[in-house]
Amino acid sequence: MTSAAADDPPITVLIADDHPVVRQGLAVLFEVQDDIALVGQASDGAEAVTLTRELDPDVLLLDLMLPGLDGMGVLAQLREEDSRTRVLVLTSAGGSARPALALQAGAAGFLYKDVDPDALVRAIRSVHDGHTVLAPGAAGLVTGRPGREVRGVGALTSREREVFALLADGQSNREIARTLRVSEKTVKTHVSAVLAKLGVADRTQAALLAVRATDR
Repeated sequence: MTSAAADDPPITVLIADDHPVVRQGLAVLFEVQDDIALVGQASDGAEAVTLTRELDPDVLLLDLMLPGLDGMGVLAQLREEDSRTRVLVLTSAGGSARPALALQAGAAGFLYKDVDPDALVRAIRSVHDGHTVLAPGAAGLVTGRPGREVRGVGALTSREREVFALLADGQSNREIARTLRVSEKTVKTHVSAVLAKLGVADRTQAALLAVRATDR
């Protein structure tokens, strides 16, 4: 159990999973975390969207295989609404394309349900801090997935290139937001996209990649 700083509010989390046993297990896990507060549970995709809108959680823990509106549909809806909630996919759904598709749809992380509980808690904290988190197997699928999609620096939009350059300078999300005159939420979205397209796990790796690129 990790204690939160006295002045720091807990990370609010919403669970979206259609299996009651899974939801109950996660609820028990979060109860013993001083810096994480479970604010709601959804059993289907439509309820996940509604509760995200009403409760405005910091992190949505989202299963992809939901009745009615599935997880990908939830991601699409939240992106359309420009939700500030960071989405961490936690699923047993297989398929080599799922991790990359989830990140493209706006997820900030992708984990499988066999993840160690402590690793899941760390992932929630990391996603909340603006990082992208991938299960080891998912990371390989994202970075090495064949297909028509262009990846790497060449896949970045002009705005994402600006963010990439500022990441390389060591700027925080807040500093990047100030430099580009956009919201910190917008910066988090761009950072997630940059990390996903570059196939790196965090901003430190992105910065190292930028250094190597300029040294060529």
